[in-house]
Amino acid sequence: MKKFSSKRSIQVLAHILKEYGILNVVISPGSRNAPLAIHFGEMDEMNTYSIVDERSAAFVALGMAQSTKMPVAVTCTSGSASANYYPAVTEAFYQNVPLLVLTADRPTDYVDIFDGQTIRQKDLYQLHSYGDFQLMEDDKDGSEDYNFETVKKAVELCIEKQGPVHINIPLSEPLYDLVTELPTFPSIEKTIQKRPYDLPPNLVADWNTSKRILILVGTRAYSEELQAQLSQLVKNHSVVVLCEANSNLHHEKFFRHIDRYIYNFSDEDFKIYAPDLLITVGQNVVSKKVKQFLRKSQPKNHWHIDEFWQPDTYLCLTQKVQTKAEIFFGKLLNHIKLEPQPYYNLWDVLRDKKDAKHKEYVIRTGFSDFNLFWLISQKVPANFNIHFSNSSAIRYAQLFDFNQNKIYCNRGTSGIDGSTSTAMGFAIKNENPTLLVTGDLSFFYDINGLWNQYIPPYTRIIIFNNGEGNIFKIIPGPDKANSNILDEFIATTHQKNAEHLAKHFGFEYIKVEDDNTVERVLDNFFNPDVQPKILEVCTQAVENAEVLRSYFDFLSGKDVKTPWDADN
Repeated sequence: MKKFSSKRSIQVLAHILKEYGILNVVISPGSRNAPLAIHFGEMDEMNTYSIVDERSAAFVALGMAQSTKMPVAVTCTSGSASANYYPAVTEAFYQNVPLLVLTADRPTDYVDIFDGQTIRQKDLYQLHSYGDFQLMEDDKDGSEDYNFETVKKAVELCIEKQGPVHINIPLSEPLYDLVTELPTFPSIEKTIQKRPYDLPPNLVADWNTSKRILILVGTRAYSEELQAQLSQLVKNHSVVVLCEANSNLHHEKFFRHIDRYIYNFSDEDFKIYAPDLLITVGQNVVSKKVKQFLRKSQPKNHWHIDEFWQPDTYLCLTQKVQTKAEIFFGKLLNHIKLEPQPYYNLWDVLRDKKDAKHKEYVIRTGFSDFNLFWLISQKVPANFNIHFSNSSAIRYAQLFDFNQNKIYCNRGTSGIDGSTSTAMGFAIKNENPTLLVTGDLSFFYDINGLWNQYIPPYTRIIIFNNGEGNIFKIIPGPDKANSNILDEFIATTHQKNAEHLAKHFGFEYIKVEDDNTVERVLDNFFNPDVQPKILEVCTQAVENAEVLRSYFDFLSGKDVKTPWDADN
């Protein structure tokens, strides 16, 4: 016999979530949120997941929402548990991933009287959420009607804004009074409205008079429709489309390796390759060089296309286009002229030159982080979703082709804190296998991302362990510090590996320390197995930062020697 919470506020909440199709709930253990855990766990419609660590749990929920493209609820007990959600809430906010954050709380008059596990939870995420709501306790007059309307409003806001929304739920004891039958609640009239978009005539005029049109696509999910639209724009060389691995766009005429082409631009190059019309789509771009390029170029017109964000990233924004890119380009294509432009040919010549240098350098390299990413790009099967951790991993990914894979990375806030948890959440809810490619610090920082029982056996993790936060040996600046300070406090050198962690969490473990083994191992690594797998590639003996710096020097035409040249 099923036993549900007797709390009316929880019954209302669960009914509304079911009505809107929010059926995945990540639950962390606790007593104050026990009514939610019991109630959701007994509902046939709900898929419930127990994740102990709240910080990890929120990122797992984020990954699930990325995978399902539907809101995912996450619930915890009161006190510091709710504060541990904050990193994932900020990531979801800037990445526009729908999280419904349900924090159980002590009664309102218990706040600030030193009652156990009680903090100021109301409006906790106010600066990084699309709405903060608090339910009334059941014994308050009018609570049921108020809670019904409040939950409905919160859920619709989460769906409309595709971002985090917080509902704080004060609950008085007793917490474990249960019922076997539920009341009948009224059906819900859904009031989510789609925002219409009309194309301003001046945009068509600006397009038709522009000779140097550059479309820059940042982080966004794969869209077959957008890919087809942009392919039509480049078909006869009307525009230049710059994109990154995490733009999830694939076409031979798109320029997919921004840093490969512009890393060593001079001030004169900034002028030569500058657009007069810049159109940006999606969210964060990884390349700092393209930001420098466009901020110096200062195009005459800059349109940014996004439903939720219109940031003036390049300090020249002239038009905020608040709609989906697919809607915008669908309308634009009906009105504009598509004529070949020399601007495309200018970039195409540059690409041919840099791509040839790239291939030459790849052949020269041996065992290293750089070489590993090239091998992964060659070996990963097309049906794998790939999650890259932040810092070095996503930057290396920009240099190689992952033409058949869908790419994900937490570029909302660009932190390393939840990369593993996000990837595992994604893997749990996706029918295709997931590969996480992560640096060592990111992996060890988020160890609890593996602490759940739901990870599918076809999940794969590749750790490139260079024994430090090697990004700080790559970017300019940190090397000005004394080496002892850099190694201990910035790069944080270490001697850890993942062997015992893998065994502890039920992963098959493979370790590679030389170039003779890594390619052979990758040939079998992606094959189906009864366990998920971790491949740890240890590159501590290689000067990985120097290999990458030499790569960019080589692209610019400098005569460089690699550690492997002496062996030839």
